[in-house]
Amino acid sequence: MHFIALANVFDFQPGFKSAGLAQLGDEQLEWIERDVAALSDSTPIVVLAHLPLWTVYEKWGWGTADSGRALGYLKRFGSVTVLNGHIHQIVQKVEGNLTFHTAMSTAFPQPAPGAAPSPGPMLVPPEQLPKQLGLRAVNYVPGKQIPALTETPLAV
Repeated sequence: MHFIALANVFDFQPGFKSAGLAQLGDEQLEWIERDVAALSDSTPIVVLAHLPLWTVYEKWGWGTADSGRALGYLKRFGSVTVLNGHIHQIVQKVEGNLTFHTAMSTAFPQPAPGAAPSPGPMLVPPEQLPKQLGLRAVNYVPGKQIPALTETPLAV
């Protein structure tokens, strides 16, 4: 298994550059290309980023403008799991051998994409808050290609 951690929050200004989406930048993209060059196609890959590497909701900046280039370097691998936070809710997407997972928040819930005028803390009744917040566990069993993800709300 090979892990890649990316920083896509530098210079992130929703509503400005690249339709307000995050960016990885040429230096980091070139690093990814070099980092995976010698790996076998059967190496399971886990990618960590703060903002999604796919466009969940462009109007709110929930995506990374140049992620297509990064993901292009990873498509040859049999199993790629991409994990991110930022949008404070569970959204999943499968695209070929790439599986994308966002996570619950440990701080505050945000509205579903487009369900409010803008992202930001969602006001919920105090008794519901622990059900809206949670933790994610990622477990990998040698020999299995895909890590197992478990979401646990702070309260059930």
